Amino acid sequence: MIQVDLRAVTQPVGIMRIMATILTCVCFILVAIAGQNPSSYWVWCMFTWCFCFFFTLLILILEFTTLSAKLPFAWDDFTTAFAMLAGLLCLTTSIIYPIFFTCHVCHHQIAASVVSWLCFGLYASQVVLTRLRPSGQISGFLSTLPGIMKMLETFLACLIFTSLEINHYTGSPGLQWCVAVYSLCFIFSIAIILLTTGQLISFFPIPFDKVVVVYNILAAVMYTTAMVIWPLYSFRGNQRPNNCGRFCSWDKLVVITFMTIFNFIVYTLDAVYSLRIVFFISNQ
Repeated sequence: MIQVDLRAVTQPVGIMRIMATILTCVCFILVAIAGQNPSSYWVWCMFTWCFCFFFTLLILILEFTTLSAKLPFAWDDFTTAFAMLAGLLCLTTSIIYPIFFTCHVCHHQIAASVVSWLCFGLYASQVVLTRLRPSGQISGFLSTLPGIMKMLETFLACLIFTSLEINHYTGSPGLQWCVAVYSLCFIFSIAIILLTTGQLISFFPIPFDKVVVVYNILAAVMYTTAMVIWPLYSFRGNQRPNNCGRFCSWDKLVVITFMTIFNFIVYTLDAVYSLRIVFFISNQ
């Protein structure tokens, strides 16, 4: 039987979720009024606001109707992880959108940029409040350091895919290998997140933590190759065109290079941390 819990919308976190739902919708409307743009970065920004709006509203509805207590995974872990992810999404969007799409007479775009920063502040505040609950620390996977790194790995991969164009890697086996690295690591990181949050690791035929360690090491090695191959093949004999504007394909190569380096660092830290936890601390 469905019951109503008014605390879901009257407590500080609930109020922030209501405000975030409204403001992400405002961002979407302002940008839609300003007009469509074929850039993949524009699509990324619109996706971010739609994604945050939908899941924040869904969280509000599930908590208000107490259906969240009937779900087969750690609800507090999920909501905290979502607030972290939404904060990252809004942060990058708040940086990308004004850089690429605003001007001194673009009033709708300027307003959307300001509101997007407010959304980031709301989600960051949610993370702080949920992590400081007096009931104790959250013990779910996504709220732990390995879980946060897994979310960051998938988030950086999404930024790579947003910047990637087909003409960047066609005809080059080396660059195609890099795209395969980005895709495979993204898929397996998502699979680990889903298996862990869905509490399905008990059905795994071998120790899941050791599988994750092996995967983290392989992913770090694969990203090492991509970190070397991508800039080597992308920029060899490829100077920045003189007519390169804000949507220049060459600039996207630079973005992919930096995101590859950042993700290599995260995967390396993830591999070192998981090795330490599984083979050193757990054996003491």
